[in-house]
Amino acid sequence: MNSWDAGLAGLLVGTMGVSLLSNALVLLCLLHSADIRRQAPALFTLNLTCGNLLCTVVNMPLTLAGVVAQRPPAGDRLCRLAAFLDTFLAANSMLSMAALSIDRWVAVVFPLSYRAKMRLRDAALMVAYTWLHALTFPAAALALSWLGFHQLYASCTLCSRRPDERLRFAVFTGAFHALSFLLSFVVLCCTYCKVLKVARFHCKRIDVITMQTLVLLVDIHPSVRERCLEEQKRRRQRATKKISTFIGTFLVCFAPYVITRLVELSSAVPISSHWGVLSKCLAYSKAASDPFVYSLLRHQYRKSCKEILNRVLHRRSLRSSGLTGDSHSQNILPVSE
Repeated sequence: MNSWDAGLAGLLVGTMGVSLLSNALVLLCLLHSADIRRQAPALFTLNLTCGNLLCTVVNMPLTLAGVVAQRPPAGDRLCRLAAFLDTFLAANSMLSMAALSIDRWVAVVFPLSYRAKMRLRDAALMVAYTWLHALTFPAAALALSWLGFHQLYASCTLCSRRPDERLRFAVFTGAFHALSFLLSFVVLCCTYCKVLKVARFHCKRIDVITMQTLVLLVDIHPSVRERCLEEQKRRRQRATKKISTFIGTFLVCFAPYVITRLVELSSAVPISSHWGVLSKCLAYSKAASDPFVYSLLRHQYRKSCKEILNRVLHRRSLRSSGLTGDSHSQNILPVSE
């Protein structure tokens, strides 16, 4: 194993570690907080988190074994199952992000009717559609024997070894990425652009009120005026940064792998195996970044994490105080005798 392979293996191990810990923490927050569970986005987050954990414990270790051994990491049946799971989880992850963006769009554009438009039942129907949509392509690939170990990506995924099926496989791959990656990207752009438009409109209204207040308050201290203007500037940038993060992480993680898969269909362009594995690692890194982008940095999840941490520390302090009390009573008993 050369230095490139060692670096890619290290990247995979790091991605697995971060993904496992962060997604497990999101699950703990969901289990701990009833307030989070009552909200419709919790179903989308749960679906995304469970998919990320499944990818972390099944697909990433097999890809790591493929990178290290430079050969299929498992038997044919297990590799087909892993390839089925890989294809399903990739589509499910993309569509779950699209569902979360639709939820944000409804919440921002229709705030007064959000609870009526996005109930738990509606969220469950969206998750059910996401599963049905994501299962369609791996099921078709399984029926056509287009699942197995792909040497370019050192992983069990979509592949076709028969030259006579090249055109059909190319059409299938193009349709899969168009109806998963491209569709999700279009939904993300449309919904978040609407959200950004509404956010900027509200910012302008707040800015007008702020400037009118500053004009009326003649005796206001200059430092207070400067803080108000700085907050005004931060308010304008906050929504743009969040939306850029949502769309940017989606593109950075998935676009290199999708483009490589499409370019691979053309034999005119040779692709390095190192780049193939790296693009696969970038796709896997979405599982590690999703908990931070969609959950752990939000106020409710941070609050839930603090409560879990306080509970754990409180239990430890009770145990240590109990042990101290027991040892103290044992020390006193012989003296009293």
